[in-house]
Amino acid sequence: MTDRAPAPARICPDCDGFASAAVTSGGRDARGHLHTISVDCQTCRGTGTVSARVAQLAGGRA
Repeated sequence: MTDRAPAPARICPDCDGFASAAVTSGGRDARGHLHTISVDCQTCRGTGTVSARVAQLAGGRA
């Protein structure tokens, strides 16, 4: 008898769960601090996960 299939992973396929990143602009201010910009993943909007329906479509069996 077969067992139930496990639930598909809900990790975002575009960012692999690393939803936010700090990107440096390359310049420094007068005190020597780096200018950084916080960027969020466009697919999951910075949460690192996707809805169960999207996860099922992305990783479902054929």
